[in-house]
Amino acid sequence: MEHSAPVKRVAILGSTGSIGRSALAVVDAHPGRIAVVGLAAGENAVRLAEQVRRFRPRAVAMATEPALAVLRTALADQGAATVQIAGHGGAGLVALATRPDVDMVLCASSGTAALEAVLAAIEAGKAIALANKEVLVMAGHLVMAAARRHRVPILPVDSEHNAIHQCLHGRRADEVRRLILTASGGPFRGLSTEALSTVSADDALQHPTWKMGPKITIDSATLMNKGLEVVEAHWLFGVPADRIDVVVHPQSVVHSLVELRDGSVIAQLGVTDMRLPIQYAFSYPERWDAALPSLDLAHLGRLDFEHPDRDRFPCLGLAFRALRAEGALPAVMNAANEVAVEAFLAGRLAFAGIPDLIERTMDACEGTGGRPADTLAAVREADAWARAYARTRLPG
Repeated sequence: MEHSAPVKRVAILGSTGSIGRSALAVVDAHPGRIAVVGLAAGENAVRLAEQVRRFRPRAVAMATEPALAVLRTALADQGAATVQIAGHGGAGLVALATRPDVDMVLCASSGTAALEAVLAAIEAGKAIALANKEVLVMAGHLVMAAARRHRVPILPVDSEHNAIHQCLHGRRADEVRRLILTASGGPFRGLSTEALSTVSADDALQHPTWKMGPKITIDSATLMNKGLEVVEAHWLFGVPADRIDVVVHPQSVVHSLVELRDGSVIAQLGVTDMRLPIQYAFSYPERWDAALPSLDLAHLGRLDFEHPDRDRFPCLGLAFRALRAEGALPAVMNAANEVAVEAFLAGRLAFAGIPDLIERTMDACEGTGGRPADTLAAVREADAWARAYARTRLPG
């Protein structure tokens, strides 16, 4: 039976990506509980037009003006031209995220474009469901300070942070000894250093567990995805770097764990389906029925765990280094990683060149005395500097 509570009105930034599509599947499963008010997408205007037809949002936005032009034509062709166009680029995201008829903003876009929109949504008092790592890696201090100031909840959608949020529910901070993030290990977990030197982008895009977008899939292969999550966990839960650990768990069934001060370890387990953490963020603090299969432990038979190999996958160590540093080094690391992944996908950089380019960019930043991250402008400046520097160090 559906609940009589008010319908939660959501705006989804990144609705055509894998997380956005999973979020809309959750909306489909709970039509009396969630209403889609706004949708924003990158360049996939055709898919966004299909989503508009299905979910009837009041407003939409696109990343670029050309994509918006394609969307206008598609909407007119299907008789949905009356939907409001919030705009394009960062301004479009901000307009969508701050609408007075929005209760929660799901940030599921990739990259750094949604940072201003998230900050603006917090200022407007919107609850945030966060599936974008870069926002907190770039500007965790600014985002969490704003959330505290406006008493706005930040509900993590990443399966690992969502698991920790569930494990920490109702617990005092002084009860927690350690956060333990699980990592699938990616497609190259068993490869030697020599074998890693010859892998291609097509190889790296074959994730063994999750179906994700190309950037996050490459990050999973390098373990940078887990490194970004370490930084994110620090900001979300207020736990220092030396109390955050990573363990490789190839089955991706234990989504993360929390060790308490008495030695007890609390874990969250579930099927590998992003609809589960998305629904948790939408429903919190309630629990709703889900159209997902139950976890069959007997069928699984075993759960394996091992330490990550930081020599073969140095990106994880670079993330811990960035977290322990002062200033904008996490933003610099993130920007260099985005440049490196883009170059790898384009065939301009070898797999082993990804951590090398990130490290050289971080070294250059620290060699000049570092950069501040105390304002949004400072974060953006550090991000732009790192991208420019990393691009000058690409081969060819």
